[in-house]
Amino acid sequence: MNKILLLEDDPLIAKSLIRFLTKNNYEVTWAKDGDEASGLSYDNNYDLYLFDINVPRFNGDDLLLALRQSGNKTPCILLSALVDIQSVTKGFVSGADDYIKKPFEPQELLLRIKAKTNQLIKTIKYKEYELLVDEDKILHKGKELILSKTLKEIFISLLKSYPNLVTTDELMLFLESSSNIALRVNIAKLKQKATIDIQSIRGVGYKLK
Repeated sequence: MNKILLLEDDPLIAKSLIRFLTKNNYEVTWAKDGDEASGLSYDNNYDLYLFDINVPRFNGDDLLLALRQSGNKTPCILLSALVDIQSVTKGFVSGADDYIKKPFEPQELLLRIKAKTNQLIKTIKYKEYELLVDEDKILHKGKELILSKTLKEIFISLLKSYPNLVTTDELMLFLESSSNIALRVNIAKLKQKATIDIQSIRGVGYKLK
């Protein structure tokens, strides 16, 4: 699962992005200001930085410039409501890999993230199964596997993360209930319906075996 460091000082935007990206199988760490993001970036490894520019205590493009000067090459997408050419230019000079202007469509952001994390994959294969990523369609021996909406979302999430696990909290997002029992019941149904092995990592999550 790809790990993203999100630098965003607006709680509403940050929480919305976290929900959206988590549903799309990203692990998001949220920093509310540049100083916090700086500490996190030095203490942890991330697959992508998603930095708002206008944040307190060290703006996004200055932080990115400092990271680049220290040799950090993690891909970065800058977010900003600033649309003038000077602001855009400064962002790229600081080392940005992409620049997206607010407001933006979540799906557009997701596409850009996938491009920067090498996730523009058309198909994912697992044993006799094939996931057509663009269509969210699961094939078994070439024929579409018909599942309920919940089971399909769980299976797709497991396929996209294979061989890594998907956390219990992430899988809970696909359920109407917040009960661990409900999740276990759905996992059991999926194992039976798709004839697959799903390993439970106690207290953490599930993964395909």
